[in-house]
Amino acid sequence: MQVVYSRCCGLDVHKDSVTACVLVFDDQGRRQVRKKEFPTYWQQLQRLKLWLYANKVQHVAMESTGVYWKPVWNILQGHFPLLLANPYHMKNIPGRKTDQNDAEWIADLLAHGLLRASFVPPREIAELRDWTRYRVKLVQEYNRIHNRIHKVLEDANLKLSSVASDILGATGRAIIQAIVRGQEHPDWLADKAMSSLRNKRDQLRLVLKGRITDHHRHLLRELMGDVERVEEKICRVQTEIAERMQPYQELMDRLTTIPGVDILTAWTLIAELGPDMSVFPDADHAASWAGLVPGSFESAGKRKSSRTRHGNRWLRRALCQSAWAVAHKKDCYLTAHF
Repeated sequence: MQVVYSRCCGLDVHKDSVTACVLVFDDQGRRQVRKKEFPTYWQQLQRLKLWLYANKVQHVAMESTGVYWKPVWNILQGHFPLLLANPYHMKNIPGRKTDQNDAEWIADLLAHGLLRASFVPPREIAELRDWTRYRVKLVQEYNRIHNRIHKVLEDANLKLSSVASDILGATGRAIIQAIVRGQEHPDWLADKAMSSLRNKRDQLRLVLKGRITDHHRHLLRELMGDVERVEEKICRVQTEIAERMQPYQELMDRLTTIPGVDILTAWTLIAELGPDMSVFPDADHAASWAGLVPGSFESAGKRKSSRTRHGNRWLRRALCQSAWAVAHKKDCYLTAHF
C-alpha cells in the first residue's frame, strides 16, 4: 500500500499511561519503528511532545478512549496535525493485543491513510457542550427527586397526582409544605389549591385523606430542599448557557423557526454539532454521527440487521424529543410526513 505520511505517530492512550509508536519510512519504503511509554501527567506529556518533535513527527493519531484522550489532545493540539479515530474502525488483529502493538497498528493505519477523523469541536463549542450536558443531568436529577416525592406521597396514601397533573406545581408545593409544617387535615390542605385547581377542592379533599407520619414529613422536607437546590442550579446553568450563546443568536433564531425546535433544542444542536456544518460531508453523515440512520448489514440477499449505532446520545435525545413534539403539531408538513 502507498505510504501517505512518511513520519507519523500512533498513540495508545490509557488512564495513567500513553504508549507512542513513531513510524519513519525512507525513500525505499523501509520503515523504522520507535516506541516509548509516558505517564499521562502534565510534565510527562510535555516530554511526549518534545519526543515527537525530536523524531520530526508530522502527523499524530489516537483512539477516542473515554475522556482519557482529552489531556493528550490538549497538550499536542496546535503543535502537530492530530487525528482522533473511532476505536470501532481500527480493531487490531486478534491475538496481538498489547499497548505497543496497538500503538504500532494505529501508526500503520495512519501512515497509509486508512483512518477516518472523528469530529472534535473547537474549544468554545466543547465548553458549551459541557454546560448543556450538565443542564441535562440536572434536569434528570430533578425528575428523580420528583419521582421520590411521588413515592412518599403514595406511601402516605395521598393521591395528589390523581387530581394535580404536576405535584410540584404551585398547588402541589403549597400542599407539601403544609404537610411538612404538620398540617394533615384534608380540608386545610385542599384550601391551599390555586388557580384552576380551586374548582377541584372537593376532589382534593378526597385524595388528601391519608396516613401521614413524621417519617413522611422528614422525607418530604429533605426532598423539597433538594428540589429547590437543583432548581437554583438549573437556573444558574441556563443563565450561563444563554450568555455563551449570544454570539450565535442569529443561528438560534433560524433554528427555532423549525417546527419542534425550541430554544433548549437549539442550544443542544449548536453545542453538539457546532456552528460550522462543513465538518460533515453532507446531512446523511451528520445524521449517522448522531446515531439516527439505520444500519445496513446484508449477506446473500438477506438483511440481517438494521440497528442504529450509538452515535452522539445527547444529540439523538434532543432530536427524538423534537420529532415527538412535532408529531402532534397541527397543519405542519413534518407532521403529515411523519
